[in-house]
Amino acid sequence: MATVLSTSIDVCFNPQYSDTKKHSLFLKPSSLRQSRTRKLNISCSSTKQPKTLEEEPITKTPSLSEQLKPLSATTLRQEEQTHNVLSKPKSVWVNPTRPKRSVLSLQRQKRSAYSYNPQIKDLRAFAQKLNSSGFAEKSEFLALLDEIPHPPDRDNALLVLNSLREWQKTHMFFDWVKAKNLFPMETIFYNVAMKSLRFGRQFQLIEEMALEMVKDGVELDNITYSTIITCAKRCNLYDKAIEWFERMYKTGLMPDEVTYSAILDVYSKSGKVEEVLSLYERAVATGWKPDAIAFSVLGKMFGEAGDYDGIRYVLQEMKSMDVKPNVVVYNTLLEAMGRAGKPGLARSLFNEMLEAGLTPNEKTLTALVKIYGKARWAKDALQLWEEMKAKKWPMDFILYNTLLNMCADIGLEEEAERLFDDMKESGGCKPDSFSYTAMLNIYGSGGKAEKAMKLFEEMLGAGVQVNVMGCTCLVQCLGKAKRIDDLVSVFETSIQRGVKPDDRLCGCLLSVMALCESSEDAGKVMGCLERANPKLVTFVKLIVDEKTEFETVKEEFKLVINGTQVEARRPFCNCLIDICRGKKQQERAHELLYLGTLFGLYPGLHNKTVKEWSLDVRSLSVGAAETALEEWMRTLANIVRRQEDLPELFLAQTGTGTHRFSQGLANSFASHLEQLAAPFKPSDRAGVFVATKEDLVSWLESKFPPLVASQA
Repeated sequence: MATVLSTSIDVCFNPQYSDTKKHSLFLKPSSLRQSRTRKLNISCSSTKQPKTLEEEPITKTPSLSEQLKPLSATTLRQEEQTHNVLSKPKSVWVNPTRPKRSVLSLQRQKRSAYSYNPQIKDLRAFAQKLNSSGFAEKSEFLALLDEIPHPPDRDNALLVLNSLREWQKTHMFFDWVKAKNLFPMETIFYNVAMKSLRFGRQFQLIEEMALEMVKDGVELDNITYSTIITCAKRCNLYDKAIEWFERMYKTGLMPDEVTYSAILDVYSKSGKVEEVLSLYERAVATGWKPDAIAFSVLGKMFGEAGDYDGIRYVLQEMKSMDVKPNVVVYNTLLEAMGRAGKPGLARSLFNEMLEAGLTPNEKTLTALVKIYGKARWAKDALQLWEEMKAKKWPMDFILYNTLLNMCADIGLEEEAERLFDDMKESGGCKPDSFSYTAMLNIYGSGGKAEKAMKLFEEMLGAGVQVNVMGCTCLVQCLGKAKRIDDLVSVFETSIQRGVKPDDRLCGCLLSVMALCESSEDAGKVMGCLERANPKLVTFVKLIVDEKTEFETVKEEFKLVINGTQVEARRPFCNCLIDICRGKKQQERAHELLYLGTLFGLYPGLHNKTVKEWSLDVRSLSVGAAETALEEWMRTLANIVRRQEDLPELFLAQTGTGTHRFSQGLANSFASHLEQLAAPFKPSDRAGVFVATKEDLVSWLESKFPPLVASQA
């Protein structure tokens, strides 16, 4: 007797947990959408003759997949068809008042059927002749065009036009064909000519051709608009790019991925963040799928603004659209992470890049080293360098020099020497001028004058060009070591090698003058400064003369500062104050500090709150800081004399240098406080000195008599 056996299997699938490797950077509230669990009920029945236990052979139990295999062609297919029929179709919004936009396919121009043309060989040889020919005037080139081996019909003219390399020749050949008027000029001719002009950044000619197309009724297609917009972007004519994009949009043409990426970059470089996001959302709504280049533009825009939330948004969008970042996108996002000050997230992103199977290039590694150096992550940077060597990742001059500069900023002398030696041994990355400058900076900061001079001689022997930064580092090092003769020799050699002194080098010479103990050494340094900046030497002679009136100093100081670069103005003033203090002209030093404050060179020098007043001398030299302290004490003495209100706490901030070789202002400032017997004591915070109101007022009464009763 037959028995009916039925089987029922429930299969559940939850797509939300199908991918377990989701990076933490991509988690966002949008990823917590409620997912639907689909349940399929599969049943079958069969008729079999029952068997006794003795008759049943011992066989292997089939797996579940083997049991379901006969059903895959029937039951599941029927279930899928039923599900598709019952599911709600995706809605599409239609505007009845406007026609549907024309979306151009990837094949944006019709191609004629292939047919062998025996004239191609002759025409290509003729185009090669045009490319290799040189001509002084337009008439010579036009005369050469008359030698074309075959009549310039549509196909022949297009082949020659597309084979020309120089934009000038392309433009003249295009005009020559148009003047022949042998056939109507189609869009493809204009597009080929425009692309050649784009390489030459000839936007004006491209725009004239586009307007000519509009006038003659020639259709502008997607390639035409894309070429116009990208050329305007390359020429930094962002307004023109936006103008032609809006014109394209009004015609009903749908921009392609190239045009969208280009115009997004234009809006980004114009600083129009809201327009970028609006355009991006509008493009996605029309069915455009952004590529890696578009996301690179968005990442760069948010990175330059330091917008970390924007960077996360880019990462989430790429994940949701299943766009896998390439090396260029990762480079852009790493640079963005650096600007946003997120070294930890940059490291995570780099590890994700490696897990994706991508190999970093020189730009990737350079961006990561800069991030580590800025965050002072020396250990991570050196581990990265070891990993570079072990995995033989590509390294270029920029990457090597970035590593050397990082070592110079942090003060890693031994590591820099090993890196420099490795650079010498490498075949393709010999040390250049910037490499030697970084090493000179390291030796100069560490006071290693002998090593610095030896490296300078090696640099000259290798024929490496000396730059002004390297000269400045070496002059500063020799000045601190009191090796004035070597300093003069280095300066003379650098000038002979073509170095042009800048304000930073002049400021360095000023600081060395302030350190000179003998008038003879000061005269040698002043001779170098005379060649670099004669007006500055004249002003130095003016301020050391006790007979010079304050008004004269004020006017000349204004002229000198106005003729100096902004970043060098405060160092100039600091050095001038140091020179005056070295000449025992304390009052002149106070006058210069007053003038520096008057002209805005020392913003934030004094800070006041209800509970405390502070003096911030972190941007001052030793002499300028001592002068500022003395001036502050004079001001406080006058306040006490007038019996005005004072806070309970007074602070003096010198800061602590993060550089390993930083001389630090704190030690010199503390010594000066001891000489004055001032009641400022070091606090728990490094580089901060504290005094109470009671102690300070008592000291002021004894230091600046006669004072009225204090307000303690």
